[in-house]
Amino acid sequence: MIMELYPILFEPILKDRLWGGTKLKTDLGKHIPTNTTGESWELSDVDGDVSIVSNGVYSGKSLTELLNSYPAAILGNKVYEQYGAKFPLLFKFLDAHRDLSIQVHPNDALAKKRHNSFGKTEMWYVMQADEGAKIIVGFKEKSSPEEYIKHLEDKNLVEILNLVEVKAGDVFFLETGTIHAIGAGIVIAEIQQTSDITYRIYDWDRVDAQGNSRELHVEQALDAMNYNTTQTKKEYTKTANTTNVMVDCPYFTTGYLPLLGDMAVTKKGASFTVYICTDGAYTLTANQKEYNFKKGDTILIPAALQHYSLSGKATLLEIYIA
Repeated sequence: MIMELYPILFEPILKDRLWGGTKLKTDLGKHIPTNTTGESWELSDVDGDVSIVSNGVYSGKSLTELLNSYPAAILGNKVYEQYGAKFPLLFKFLDAHRDLSIQVHPNDALAKKRHNSFGKTEMWYVMQADEGAKIIVGFKEKSSPEEYIKHLEDKNLVEILNLVEVKAGDVFFLETGTIHAIGAGIVIAEIQQTSDITYRIYDWDRVDAQGNSRELHVEQALDAMNYNTTQTKKEYTKTANTTNVMVDCPYFTTGYLPLLGDMAVTKKGASFTVYICTDGAYTLTANQKEYNFKKGDTILIPAALQHYSLSGKATLLEIYIA
């Protein structure tokens, strides 16, 4: 059975969150169901939240169905050998109208042992940030479980954490074990391993409409945490019509691609490619057919689609597995 090759778009999976807002609608054109929509899962193979194709001949089919039918054509032989017929990455947009909880993600070994899951290495690309908006990434200075617990109990954990002011275009790479939080007033494109394992440490003493606090995972986080300082911010070049590598790790490679005019693309078929459009609009031409995309669109290019062209004026993030 031969797969029909074209750039695949998926229905967003929208998530209401305590900290969510309306920027996924106003900035990215998503049809949000509530005024506290915090996340749009653009491409997901997480159990219970599997993406559904929204364009072309496979419209209405799930990502799981496609992977079961055409695993190597979609993933690429190398990725298929490593992960089987499972999509290894999760792509999201996040709108933090309020501060997110302070949290940490376990590594592969711990996640496998406790949850039979991948760990959660991730990166953030800041798409929009209000004046003075900040994130938390890591500790200010080398810490310890004892110091961390004491500050948590005294409700002054933030004193020992690294607060960073952010602006549009900033990139942060968070290895597993990095304590972190996205602050209010930020829209982020997030690329991560396929995992929904989060250890929530501190949630600013918030309660929901029923007066209930969200569950915390303080004990589980203790041995998942990296208590050393970490360098999370990534600098990168912005050469037009070129994939300027921002993050290169065993789980994914992400490049910054400022598209100006026309660009021919040739791939080797070893990995799928994903494009996230963070600004502008563009046309992808493949097999003599044109496909139009805009800001807020995330598309999957099957590995077997090795020759295509891009044209337009847009800012793209290009993601693949090296």
